[in-house]
Amino acid sequence: MSVAPHCDELRHAALAALRLPLPDDKVQAVHTLWARRHEIALNTTALLADPGDLPGRPTLPRLVPPKQVPSRSVHTAPGRAGLLHAIAHIEFNAINLALDAVWRFPGLPADYYLDWLQVAHEEAKHYALLAAHLQTLGHAYGDFDAHDGLWVMTLKTRDDFIARMALVPRTLEARGLDATPPIQAKLAQVGDHAAVAILDIILREEVGHVAIGNRWYRHACAQAGLDAESHYRALVAQYAAPRLRPPFNVAARRQAGFSEAEMDYLLGTGMPD
Repeated sequence: MSVAPHCDELRHAALAALRLPLPDDKVQAVHTLWARRHEIALNTTALLADPGDLPGRPTLPRLVPPKQVPSRSVHTAPGRAGLLHAIAHIEFNAINLALDAVWRFPGLPADYYLDWLQVAHEEAKHYALLAAHLQTLGHAYGDFDAHDGLWVMTLKTRDDFIARMALVPRTLEARGLDATPPIQAKLAQVGDHAAVAILDIILREEVGHVAIGNRWYRHACAQAGLDAESHYRALVAQYAAPRLRPPFNVAARRQAGFSEAEMDYLLGTGMPD
């Protein structure tokens, strides 16, 4: 069941898609909304009420504290499936993060809402690719425990647009730029070339997603008269953002729009706890 085609305004439709609990329904709703993006109305100024049941998600996977999610070795079949399940969970959550960015924040340029709808569309594709690959390994999304770290930061920043852009796309999601190449190397070692190819697609498009976060973070800082680099450090401390540790994918981060000063900060000191 897809609700997005029956909504006549883009941000309302994004909220409706966000509330859908079943991944396949959410994926289809997002793809349909993306296909209709030029024919559906967009009200950039409406203040939409939070329905209080966000995000829609299935009963499984069971969500546990991050430290209770075991590390997965690609050298065993269950371990490889568990690792790919963890990535699928990230991509499913990333659909929700992008949809939340579309509906929640009014008063931004039209390009902002289309940018984040594009992110949702591509994250939905990533999730579907991983879910299909999991099936070839005898598993489905929901078979392994997962944690809720991405959505926790989304909730923390729901009333602070600048913090949302700073700490979700350009901090938490940017970690994927660093983590993906080492994971690909491990998967290649065990001959899972299909998974490597899927992660190629994800890495290429995630660079664009992080760039969108950088674009709108800097736009918001400029509008507020804030220095983007120093304010970012203040937000990391204020919201207790996760510590980022090397190695960093310097080339991908530069391609995504991180400045040389930001890269020097990461490479020289890491992020404060």
